Amino acid sequence: MTRSGRTTARLVVVAVGIVVTAASVAKAQPLLYSAADAQDGERLFMNSCANCHGADGDAVSGVDLGHGVFRRASSDPELVDIIRRGIPGTAMPPGNYSNTAATQIVAFLRTSAASHQATARGDAARGRALFEGKGQCVTCHTVNGNGPRLGVDISDVGRIRRSAELEKAIVDPPATVRPQNRTVRLVTRDGSVVTGRLLNHDMLTVQLLDSREQLRSFAKSSLTQFEIVEKSPKTSYRGRLTTAEIADLVGYLATLKGTGVVN
Repeated sequence: MTRSGRTTARLVVVAVGIVVTAASVAKAQPLLYSAADAQDGERLFMNSCANCHGADGDAVSGVDLGHGVFRRASSDPELVDIIRRGIPGTAMPPGNYSNTAATQIVAFLRTSAASHQATARGDAARGRALFEGKGQCVTCHTVNGNGPRLGVDISDVGRIRRSAELEKAIVDPPATVRPQNRTVRLVTRDGSVVTGRLLNHDMLTVQLLDSREQLRSFAKSSLTQFEIVEKSPKTSYRGRLTTAEIADLVGYLATLKGTGVVN
């Protein structure tokens, strides 16, 4: 082979190598997704996948979907295929998803992995000590039967809320109370004021757990005032807890899976 021929051959080999490498990178590189796709994917994931994988995607051993750790998939198309077809011989069943819906779930997982890089999860034992001590969280919340009956039960918050959401609730609590956690203020015709956690109400009656944790029921016709408190009483822990302490608190809350046992 002439010098010119050897040079041409080397260039062909290099070119092929570049193409193969580029194809491999493209296969492994996560695609870019819209915020709308990620939001739709989150809804789909929480409605179906979170029951087994957990809200953070780390409930199955060896898999951490929320941090981009997959046992069998190395590309987004492979993830879509697993979501739709399942994994034969394992507990992963096929999902009744269109290709678009499965892609939206992948969009959520990729977005979640990116957000987790900025969300620290600290030591759960230290977080529990903060929850029960310095943070005074037990004055408003109930965990596995421990805490005031009037308190919001968060025994399964780690199953239904991602770590990023838990951190946001700690440093930037929502302005309004979730419907199931609202309190009520009543004034009876004799001037008595009753406050407590709203359980139920209709056009004629209202039921609540009062400030002494007693179940009460009133006919609305016997009241002069009936007010549902929708503004959240929560205050931010920003500045009250250090960054490390907030991470520890998130670490503890993430272990609350509704099983009655803290991992």
